Amino acid sequence: MGGVISADDPKWIESFSGLSESQFTRLEVLVRRRGGDVQRGRPWRLPLQDRVLLVATYWRTNLTLRQVAPLFDHLAPLLAISPARRPRKDTVYIVDGTLVPTRDRSVAASSKNYRYSTNLQVVIDANSRLVVAIGLPLPGSRNDCRAFTESGVDRVCRGAPTIADGGYQGTGLLIPHRKRRGQTHLSPHQEEENAVHRRARARVEHALSRLKNWKVLRDCRLKGNGVHPAMLGIARLHNLALTG
Repeated sequence: MGGVISADDPKWIESFSGLSESQFTRLEVLVRRRGGDVQRGRPWRLPLQDRVLLVATYWRTNLTLRQVAPLFDHLAPLLAISPARRPRKDTVYIVDGTLVPTRDRSVAASSKNYRYSTNLQVVIDANSRLVVAIGLPLPGSRNDCRAFTESGVDRVCRGAPTIADGGYQGTGLLIPHRKRRGQTHLSPHQEEENAVHRRARARVEHALSRLKNWKVLRDCRLKGNGVHPAMLGIARLHNLALTG
């Protein structure tokens, strides 16, 4: 039937999910393995691949599909990234927080972007640039220093050097050199180290920017902690797109 969005046609997959046909197939296999195709009650009219595409389309476009997508919200947790494994000896992480505008004020607060937002802590692997973990959502007024521990991502970062910005002072992470009281300027060596630090930390900024290609993260209408499984699923789509 012409004009109908279906995973049978590869052009719909890439346009609406941002994934290639092979990447989307791997995602469908994962969801099926996690029990996404288990029948409860009346059988679905749409096959699993179309239901997965519908959820991905909702996250990417944030269009009026929000009225339909909740029918398939049970699939969202099955798309989530897997829990982080124990880091290797050469692993380096980068962490940063991002504000996601959220309509449900029970999980949001007025923040520095002048909107009611949720603070989500994101950890990436510095080498592969893949998303490793995403913390539990906290009110947008929560600073990154507190959010790092309260969101739970601090447990993921144990045992691996972790780079962060100056907002994570006192957490034990690798942050830039700062001027001490009475110090007028940093030493040339400190300035050089800060420049290296900025170049490395830019990788997490790029990752956050790519995650927000999914427009549900620009104006999230999901209730309660619904933004968290959405973010976890989008992180998997992001990782799939990177690994090819």
